[in-house]
Amino acid sequence: MRKLLIKEVAAKGIKDQRVLEAMMNLPRHFFFDDIFVTHAYEDKAFPIGQGQTISQPYTVAFQTEQLEIKPGDKILEIGTGSGYQAAILLELGADVYTIEYNKVLYEKTKIFLPQLGYKPRFFHGDGSKGLPEHAPYDGIIVTAGAPSLPQDLVKQLKVGGKLIIPVGNNKTQVMYRLTKVAENKISKKAFNNFSFVPLRGEKGWK
Repeated sequence: MRKLLIKEVAAKGIKDQRVLEAMMNLPRHFFFDDIFVTHAYEDKAFPIGQGQTISQPYTVAFQTEQLEIKPGDKILEIGTGSGYQAAILLELGADVYTIEYNKVLYEKTKIFLPQLGYKPRFFHGDGSKGLPEHAPYDGIIVTAGAPSLPQDLVKQLKVGGKLIIPVGNNKTQVMYRLTKVAENKISKKAFNNFSFVPLRGEKGWK
């Protein structure tokens, strides 16, 4: 079933073989409650509790591919959720910092993910403002929909770094890739619409 899912994700346009291999290596069903486990290898988002979801595999692959991760890259993930996305980043050799707004999910994933052998640096707090005390980052990935492009996050990128973020209303968002080409210069590319849970926090949805 995992092979079929990876084939489906590739057919939708994901070309980075390292991303596909990382997804192949990671058992997605480990991240599902028993009631949903039969759906683990469908290309769909599913609830994980606390009003949050584990993202659709294609979405995870798309955002990850846009980061163009190299081993050793310092990546900030905003929205730890189930920990699935963080584990994919770790599979690719990234040094992962991940922040979660919801205390219950933070506590759960902080215990669960290391049990699978994945050990990002966990933080609880308002990810809409990033994690400036550990900046700068080679990449920032936001796994919740923002109402606008937070300038705080752009400031936390290294020159050459990328911010991958969905921006729009609380139903659908446009995916953006912002690349910090110089200290005061950003290039921006927009992609198709996606649907994420709302980004919570001071710079997100209140």
